[in-house]
Order: sequence, then structure tokens, then C-alpha cells
Amino acid sequence: MKSLIITLTAMLFIFSSCSQPEPKEEENQIQISQAEEPMFLENESMYGFSETLEKLNAEIEKTTWKAVTVHNLQESVKKSGTDVLPIQVFVLCQPNHAAKILLKDEERMYSSLLPCRVSVYEKSDGLTYISRMNTGVLAKSIGGISEEVMMVATKEIEEIISPLFVTK
Repeated sequence: MKSLIITLTAMLFIFSSCSQPEPKEEENQIQISQAEEPMFLENESMYGFSETLEKLNAEIEKTTWKAVTVHNLQESVKKSGTDVLPIQVFVLCQPNHAAKILLKDEERMYSSLLPCRVSVYEKSDGLTYISRMNTGVLAKSIGGISEEVMMVATKEIEEIISPLFVTK
């Protein structure tokens, strides 16, 4: 009898911990709105891989943004014995924007999001793509100065890369 009570108690505990309460209408709306905006954005380039890299560099040079470094992930991975399609990641910084976040102790935790990254890569379909994090979506959840800076940065990055996109 004692083992039956223990077994039933354990089953009740497992069942109750597995069941989820129905989301409140407000929570459900948040989930829906987040699902509508992807965390990562990808656009097809109207150019081949090498030309996209050249055009992106030219667009960056027209602005106050700097390509701090460019990671050639294809070469990095090749050193470990694996061949992948061409991919380079541009690490972009606009020092005045970064300073607004880095000057305040309460904002410094967001420094892991700095600098911005834009990837240029080729897929097996032979086309070249440009991707980046949708920092505007992330910024809305942060608030404060970091949100303001990230929204401006998002807009400026989109202005830099959008001339390269295939328009549909």
C-alpha cells in the first residue's frame, strides 16, 4: 500500500510538472508578434560573391562605419580539413554609436552585441546572400540608450547593404 501511494504521488508530480497552463491572451500576442519578425535576416545579392564583397566595401567606405576586420570563415574552416562554400563575415563598428553604450555601466552588458556583423556567403544554389542579426527586434526588448543606439545602427547597416539586394 505504501509503495502504491508513493507511485501515485510520483505519477501525480510528473503529470503536474509536465502540464503547462494555457497562455494568457497577452502572452499569446507577444509570442505571435515575435514570430512575425525573424531574429536573422537574409537577402540575395544581385552580384556574385567577389563582386558583393567589393561592393560592400565600397558602400561601407561611403559612411562613418568601419570594417574593423573581415573573417574569411571558408579559409578558417579549411585549416581544420573541411571545405565549405565561400563565406566572409564583416565586423562593422561606428565608434560614436558604440561609445554611447560603453560609457554607461548599466549599458555595458550589451557590449557583447558590439560590433555589428554582416555575413556574405554563397549557397549551393550558386547565389550569393547577405545576412545579419535583426538587431531592431532585439533592441525593442532592451530599452533605454542601447535600444536607441541599436535602432539607429540597424537603420544605417540596412542603408549600407540594401543597394546590393536583388529586388523582387
